[in-house]
Formats: sequence, C-alpha cells, structure tokens
Amino acid sequence: MATTQTSSGRLAIAAQTRDGRGKGPARQLRRAGQIPATLYGAGGAPVALAVDPKTVSRVLHSVSGHNTIFELRIEGGENTAAMIVDWQLEPLKGGLLHVDLKRIAMDRLLKLRVPVQTQGEAVGVKTQGGILELITREVEIECLPGDIPEFLTVDVSGLSIGQSFRISELKADAKVRILTDADRVIAHIIAVKEVVETPAAEAAAATPAEPEVIKKGKAETVEAEGEAKTEGKEAKKEKK
Repeated sequence: MATTQTSSGRLAIAAQTRDGRGKGPARQLRRAGQIPATLYGAGGAPVALAVDPKTVSRVLHSVSGHNTIFELRIEGGENTAAMIVDWQLEPLKGGLLHVDLKRIAMDRLLKLRVPVQTQGEAVGVKTQGGILELITREVEIECLPGDIPEFLTVDVSGLSIGQSFRISELKADAKVRILTDADRVIAHIIAVKEVVETPAAEAAAATPAEPEVIKKGKAETVEAEGEAKTEGKEAKKEKK
C-alpha cells in the first residue's frame, strides 16, 4: 500500500476493506504486513479497513502528526478526507496494532489540540540564571480543517524570573479560535534554589550539648558513691 500525493498536495493513503473481526483475523492481517483500522464520522457508516502500518507511522511522525489531514482511498469504495484520531501500540516493541480514522468534512469547523512551541531565549534564563518551565504543551482550538496550524508559537524572550506567559497572550491566525482557558499559564521562569552546605566544624559546633541536668545527675551519683565509701571506712574504724 503506497503513499502518494494528490493534485492539491495532500497526502493520499490507500486502504482495503476487511471482513474478519476479532483477534484471530487481526493477527493474520498483521502477519501479512498490515494492521486493522476503522473509519467513521461525518454521518457515514463505520468501515473496517486494512492499512499499511509504515504509512500510518510516517503520518504520526510528521510535523503535523495526528492532526494531518490526508485523502483516504479505499479500494473499490469511497475516497474521503480523513485524519487519525486514535491508535494502539504494542506494549514492548511499540509497533502499531490498530488505528482509528475519522472522516473530515472540509467545510465544517473542527475542534482539536495543537502543540505549543517556544521561541526566543528568556531574559530570566539568559541573565538571571532562572529556568524556563513549560506548563501547557497543547492548546485546544477550533477552525476549518484547511486552517489547522502545525503549532502555536510562544515568544518567551521578554520573561524574567517570576513572570509567566498565559493563553490570553497567544497570537493565532484570525481563522483560528482558541478554546483553552485564557488564564491558564503556558510557561514561566522560576529561580534556581541554592543548597547551602554546612562545614563539618560548624555542624559539630551546632550539635546540641548534653543537657546540664544529665551532667549534674552524673556528678551527684559519683559524689554519693564517694561519700558512701568514706562512711563505710569510718564505720569499720569505730568497730575496731
């Protein structure tokens, strides 16, 4: 199953319908070098398909990833715009086991999540020794399928220690509506906490001394034992 390009430049993926359902037919399909897939959405009936896992993997690892809209060409069936909405991987090897595809109506608004990409070197990192911490890595948006951005850019160059960049400060195309809460923090600059090591001499000096009550108790015990011995000797002399 080859991957081609349409006249509009959109990626085209070939697929075939499959009849068998369940674990047995799925294993046979994988041994043949394909994986099971399901196509649904846009008011159409679900269709069980077989697709090339290498082709699907290339889409997932592309710049736009699972947000890539491609043309799905089903042998002996429909041709439709589609995108990957879910996939299953092998626990150990990480190979593709199954993929869910969704029909896309190019004239209908679509809700999806796109990644956030930082730009520039923050003042708080460059001159103040702070650390840039990315809190929100994806933002939910709404737009037409043809207007989906690969990512949204966050310019962090003006951030100092203690400052943050929020969703409300994002600049997106007029055709893209941001749905994520405007007050959510995308990134901020935090200070590095210094660990002060205490020298051994200072640590020893800082160790609390033995309580005076205990010392006094020991002294009184020694003194009492000495008096007892003296009294014993005097008593022996008197008897003699």
